[in-house]
Amino acid sequence: MVYGMMRSVTPQTRRLMLLDTASLYFRAYFGVPESVKAPDGTPVNAVRGLLEFIDRLVRDHRPDDLVACMDADWRPRWRVDLIPSYKAHRVAVENGTGPDQEEVPDTLSPQVPVIEEVLDALGIARVGVEGYEADDVIGTFTGRAAGPVDIVTGDRDLYQLVDDERGVRVLYPLKGVGTLQLTDETWLREKYGVDGPGYADLALLRGDPSDGLPGVPGIGEKTAAKLLAEFGDLAGIMAAVDDPGAKLTPSQRKRLDESRPYIAVAPTVVKVAGDVPLPEVDTALPHTARHPAALDELAARWGLGGSLSRLLTTLQA
Repeated sequence: MVYGMMRSVTPQTRRLMLLDTASLYFRAYFGVPESVKAPDGTPVNAVRGLLEFIDRLVRDHRPDDLVACMDADWRPRWRVDLIPSYKAHRVAVENGTGPDQEEVPDTLSPQVPVIEEVLDALGIARVGVEGYEADDVIGTFTGRAAGPVDIVTGDRDLYQLVDDERGVRVLYPLKGVGTLQLTDETWLREKYGVDGPGYADLALLRGDPSDGLPGVPGIGEKTAAKLLAEFGDLAGIMAAVDDPGAKLTPSQRKRLDESRPYIAVAPTVVKVAGDVPLPEVDTALPHTARHPAALDELAARWGLGGSLSRLLTTLQA
């Protein structure tokens, strides 16, 4: 197969796309019928669905650099030590002798290693760092980026990274990846009344049952947004708790005061890390398969067919 040459792009104009890979392959798994199988009958709906997602993202947004960010540790101990309920409801087996295992559908788990092998054979950078979630990898890549960044995720937690000045936005899939919500600061202010960093404070106050974050009792999303608008940020809200003249209702003051132990540790849990020790990796979008023979073997074994062929054609453009 003949592939096109890499586009000439200066470092300042390179657009980086970061994939919250697990978020996307979960969506692919539930969005593509399980009847999509390899020649041996093994379901490959998540594998093929993810390849189709990447194909569409590359065609529509033409990133210069692409990284598939992975969960090397989906429930890091340093977060659990601070808030023990963090993602506790997702734990499949808790045996006390090793890392907690995330509850994953039986027919999805075997597809994850295949996804990793295919990405590696294609030459798409795949980064996971021990002790950190994909969100933290994304946060660190974003903080280091010299140019604009598109973060593709179905996890609203990453709204905290949105930064119009730096060109950082979140592409949130509404239907597959063909319909994406382009989340910038204007959208965040219209929807939640906050900017990117303010979203982390809002999420902390509101809580998030899907992540096992209790939040502050009685402080829902609208109240959290009003408090942030009034006092600026979490520190400003807590300073208001100590100020008898601040405009807080008695119940708000009481609940915030009683929640000090949670509020003291929650920012570390809720905010994505920006200091992950990232490995040296070539993030450039590949235009030829890095390991074509291995990719051919994977395509034949797993019946990747048109999903892989279409992505390869898109990469060569």
